[in-house]
Amino acid sequence: MIISASRRTDIPAFYSKWFMNRIYAGYCNVPNPFNKKQVATVSLKPEDVDIIVFWTRNPLPLIPYLPELEKMGYRFYFLYTLMNNPKSLDPFSPKCSKAIDTFKKLADTIGYRKVIWRYDPIVFSNKTDVKFHKKNYKIIGAMLKGFTIRSVISIVNIYKKNRNRISLLSDAGFKIFDPDENMLFELMPPMANSAKENGMEIFSCAEEHDLIPFGINPGKCIDNKYIMSVFNIDIKSKKDPGQRKACGGVVSKDIGMYE
Repeated sequence: MIISASRRTDIPAFYSKWFMNRIYAGYCNVPNPFNKKQVATVSLKPEDVDIIVFWTRNPLPLIPYLPELEKMGYRFYFLYTLMNNPKSLDPFSPKCSKAIDTFKKLADTIGYRKVIWRYDPIVFSNKTDVKFHKKNYKIIGAMLKGFTIRSVISIVNIYKKNRNRISLLSDAGFKIFDPDENMLFELMPPMANSAKENGMEIFSCAEEHDLIPFGINPGKCIDNKYIMSVFNIDIKSKKDPGQRKACGGVVSKDIGMYE
C-alpha cells in the first residue's frame, strides 16, 4: 500500500507530531472527504506500507523524525513544491531562500533521489507572466542542481473550488488567464532546457495541455516506475480512479483532511 501524506493538507509542515503519533500507534482514521460520517481505518504498520509519499511546501518540522522513520523500516520520498510567487498569490509558503535551504537539507538527510521539485501550479497573470516564470524556474533550478534529479510542473486549473480564491486575487490586482499556444511555446522549451542543464528530468503532472512538443512528457506524482528505479519495489501500475482524468498517478491511500 502507498500512503499519500497528503494531497489534502500539508502534513509535514503542520502535523508532523500527529503523523509520528499515528506511526507509533500503527494506524490512523481518515474521514471520507465527501461524507465525514464515513471513517476508514488505515494501517501504518511498516509491513503494510510500501512507500509514503509526502506532499509539502515546508518539510522542516518533519526532518528530525526522518532518520527514525528509516530505522523503523519505512521508505518514502517527497514532492516538494518550491516557487517564488508574490506573497499575495502564495501567502503561507516559506521565503524562497529559506525553502531552498530546507530543500538542500532534506536532500542531504535522505538522498537527492528521494526529493522531487514541484514547480506548480504555474499561474499566468499580469504579475506572473511568461517572463516571470522563465526567470524564476531557471534561478531556482540552478540553486537546486545536485539536490534532485526530477522536476514536475503543471498549469493551474480554474475550477469551482478555487473560484473564490481567484476572485480575491482579482481584488488584489491580479488578472489571471489561461495560456495560449504562443505563451506555452515561449515558456516550456526554456524550462525543459533549464531542467536538463541542471541534471533534472522534467515532467508534467495531471496536465491537460499537451506539452510533449515542448520536450515535457506526462508524468505521475505517485509514479510506480520512479518507485521501482529508486527503491527497487514493483508497484502495481493501476491508475488511481479517485484522481482527475489527466492524472496518471497509481493507487494510493491519502490520510489527510481538507481544512
